[in-house]
This record gives sequence, C-alpha cells and structure tokens, in this order.
Amino acid sequence: MATLALTYLATYLRIMRASMLEVLTLDFVRTARAKGLGETAVVLRHVLRNALLPGVTLMGLQAGTMLGGSVVVESVFALPGLGRLAYESVVQRDVNTLLGIVFVSALLVIAINFIVDMLYAKLDPRIASGR
Repeated sequence: MATLALTYLATYLRIMRASMLEVLTLDFVRTARAKGLGETAVVLRHVLRNALLPGVTLMGLQAGTMLGGSVVVESVFALPGLGRLAYESVVQRDVNTLLGIVFVSALLVIAINFIVDMLYAKLDPRIASGR
C-alpha cells in the first residue's frame, strides 16, 4: 500500500499546495482574519476545508489506477491480493475468476466514487444544497 501511495504523494501535495495558496487569497479568508480568528483556526476551518476539494477529486479519480497498479506491486513483491490473483488468472486463462475480479474491482471503484461524492457534500455545503 505504501508503494502505491508514495507514487501519488507528490501529485497530491502539489495539488494541495496550489489549492491552499489559491484559497488563501479569497475574500472570506480576509474576513475571518479581520474578525480576529487565529491563523490556525483560519487555516483549519476555512482554508483547508475548501482546499481539500481538488485533492479529494484526484484521489477518487486515481482509485482505479491504484487498483491497476496493485497488479504490478503484488507481482513484484510476491504479495497475495486481488492484483496477483488477476495476474495468475490471466496466465492460467481462468476467465471466470478474472470476471469476478473485474466485477469486484468495478464495485470498489463505484464505492470509492460514491464516498468521494459524500465527502464533497460534507466539505462544501453548497454542493449538498444543489446551489
């Protein structure tokens, strides 16, 4: 898992940094500072919450890519898992097992996308209300 996560870590950090810098320039941040909120409160409550949206989107989009990358990682490190089972099924031409793996992987991607949509509604109330 660490091997797959570290591959995307630099991308996530760059997206988060750019998003944080963009949100820091918005008017509501200046208003929060003018109200007397401390810098930590401004960053955690206002900036980070709004800056997480692009990062959450990117994580949701790359969930399928991570499932595909698990085939390589599990084969290289000889780990048992869904990716290695898929590889073994292709080598042995076991179509039924491969179809099951594709089905489970599709369900995982759908579930992850659903979770991303729920996180969007939690992070940005405008999305939940449909405005």
